Amino acid sequence: MDQPSGRSFMQVLCEKYSPENFPYRRGPGIGVHVPATPQGSPMKDRLNLPSVLVLNSCGITCAGDEREIAAFCAHVSELDLSDNKLEDWHEVSKIVSNVPQLEFLNLSSNPLNLSVLERTCAGSFSGVRKLVLNNSKASWETVHTILQELPDLEELFLCLNDYQTVSCPSTCCHSLKLLHITDNNLQDWTEIRKLGVMFPSLDTLVLANNHLNAIEEPNDSLARLFPNLRSISLHKSGLQSWEDIDKLNSFPKLEEVRLLGIPLLQPYTTEERRKLVIARLPSVSKLNGSVVTDGEREDSERFFIRYYVDVPQEEVPFRYHELITKYGKLEPLAEVDLRPQSSAKVEVHFNDQVEEMSIRLDQTVAELKKQLKTLVQLPTSNMLLYYLDHEAPFGPEEMKYSSRALHSFGIRDGDKIYVESKTK
Repeated sequence: MDQPSGRSFMQVLCEKYSPENFPYRRGPGIGVHVPATPQGSPMKDRLNLPSVLVLNSCGITCAGDEREIAAFCAHVSELDLSDNKLEDWHEVSKIVSNVPQLEFLNLSSNPLNLSVLERTCAGSFSGVRKLVLNNSKASWETVHTILQELPDLEELFLCLNDYQTVSCPSTCCHSLKLLHITDNNLQDWTEIRKLGVMFPSLDTLVLANNHLNAIEEPNDSLARLFPNLRSISLHKSGLQSWEDIDKLNSFPKLEEVRLLGIPLLQPYTTEERRKLVIARLPSVSKLNGSVVTDGEREDSERFFIRYYVDVPQEEVPFRYHELITKYGKLEPLAEVDLRPQSSAKVEVHFNDQVEEMSIRLDQTVAELKKQLKTLVQLPTSNMLLYYLDHEAPFGPEEMKYSSRALHSFGIRDGDKIYVESKTK
């Protein structure tokens, strides 16, 4: 059989990890030096391979000499072959079958949809725990074959594969814990529920950029579909109803949710979005990547009560009544104007006269003296001022620094200012 044209895995490996491109470095965990053997390649003693091989975007089309791969890659545990030109699963199998310690394999952006994956080929993947098939356009038949032959598969990436539907295999996969299936076109919940049937042990489900329009499932059925789901990402989905958010409470182990960019939340402010979602999801401890503290949860739940306090009874969400039971009915928060007061009405006392007047608080003591000059008929140089807070327990305070601003005294309406003459 003719060898496929193009660059081989072994050719690229020798080029990239040659002494010129990848100098030998001594030290624990740095790499593995493979000595020459009588039957070996003359390149063998010039290679120093790490356990993680990154050979992406190298134009690889085929495996090359399998004996060479076996000799060099016996210790390799991770292999990135993304964005190459591999289109024949048999060639991938030749590589993987000679990497016995392989646990992570990235085949993203290879045109592997151009060939059929047979079970005998898929068997060479049996030790792989993490498999990335993003933008490979892998069919569901290919995925099913892989699932049958990878008993220890824990993480599967199926992003950018143009899926509009999900096809269920005859048997489910109990080993899978994490599924990334973002940037497809899975809009209908009937397709998403199939993932729960396929992967009953799923811990993390990433559905971002799928435009899912609703979660149409009874609450008790949701709990059975995803009994172990701890984290779900619904970024940029098409959810438009608070009922869909409430349904997330049916997942019995859910702790983390991502919900940015959904139509439902667009009309709300950033604060309202976060607080209203937190209040509706009492078991979620992380929202959009940020930990929900106990204090933030209480603030959000109290915010939720006040947010719906004036809503007609028939429109109030059920969660409102639960929180009323927890906190009772809350009064609206008082609106407090924290801007500094700009003026005050005070009583000016001089000799036996009392005059009520308004003074600006942004002026200085010297400027106030000028304002009082006409009233008390004293030159400013001969004027002593004393300020009396009507609640102060210590008596009047002399206003002896001419450049001091009046607002620094804390002057309020009803306070008193006493004017005396220095020559008195």
